[in-house]
Amino acid sequence: MEIILASSNEHKKKEIEQLFTGHEILLPKDVGVSFDCEENGATFLENAMIKAKALLDATRGTKAYGIPVLADDSGLIVDALPGQLGIKTARFGSPDGKTILSAKEKNALLLSKLEGLSKNQRGARFICAMVLLKNEWTAYCVQESAEGRILELPQGEHGFGYDPVFFCNEAQSPMALLPEGGKNLYSHRGKASRAMLKLIS
Repeated sequence: MEIILASSNEHKKKEIEQLFTGHEILLPKDVGVSFDCEENGATFLENAMIKAKALLDATRGTKAYGIPVLADDSGLIVDALPGQLGIKTARFGSPDGKTILSAKEKNALLLSKLEGLSKNQRGARFICAMVLLKNEWTAYCVQESAEGRILELPQGEHGFGYDPVFFCNEAQSPMALLPEGGKNLYSHRGKASRAMLKLIS
């Protein structure tokens, strides 16, 4: 089926396309829809639902209305830094809550905040909540995680965001050392996508 992704991010579209094989992933701009919303939920799942509903509403009165919409919200939770990341992961370290630091800047800040902590004190997990709306009355929701810890130094060049500083327990590898297909086996978004495909198939 065709699915409109609640994002303007081409990188995320490519990643979702690899996970949702057999389905055509579209961005709002591909169907001539302007989409923007304020993610003010208290949880990952609430934010994913807010994005999905906003995109569904944006398609009303257009040819795209009736095409299922897919939204996800994800982030990193670090046990030693309660409340500092989570749903605020993308804005971590922002001086004003609006200016977004680069991935390298955020990773450097994260490592500095955990300096001196032992391996056992560096527990962390990636979370991904995903919502697919077929219409106003039919919603599919999943949430998955990838457990691990924060490394002492960045490792690897694959992936993006916090991948270079995250060690994945299940893969027994830094996330950014996993090849693209390998990351999908263990990542929070990969797990959530497989769970969603089971629901909608």
